[in-house]
Amino acid sequence: MPDGGAIILMSSTVAGKGLGRDSVYAATKAAIRNFARGWIVDLKDRKIRVNAISPGPIETAGLASVAPDESAAKAIFARLAAQIPLGRVGAPDEIAKAAVFLASDAASFVNGADIQVDGGWAQI
Repeated sequence: MPDGGAIILMSSTVAGKGLGRDSVYAATKAAIRNFARGWIVDLKDRKIRVNAISPGPIETAGLASVAPDESAAKAIFARLAAQIPLGRVGAPDEIAKAAVFLASDAASFVNGADIQVDGGWAQI
């Protein structure tokens, strides 16, 4: 990693939400968030920025794979969308856009942040 670079870690909104049956997963995502906090201090002399992105429910094949079939996957996405203030699950390109921002000079003073890309899900 060159001096002045940017590290982007992928966490999850579940790092801060108490969801049943996901405690180990949530703990690993909280650990990622805390790596960002520690690494901004460790890497400050090299001017390397470290930030995290915490996606909420995103319509991906991975999330769909928890369902036994396509109909059940659609039901899961609909149930999740009903819990999100924007009324829908996210798209993968919305996460990519946040990463591009954090990697760019436009984010030159963003360091140690956890960007929630979740339609407001983690806020309620």
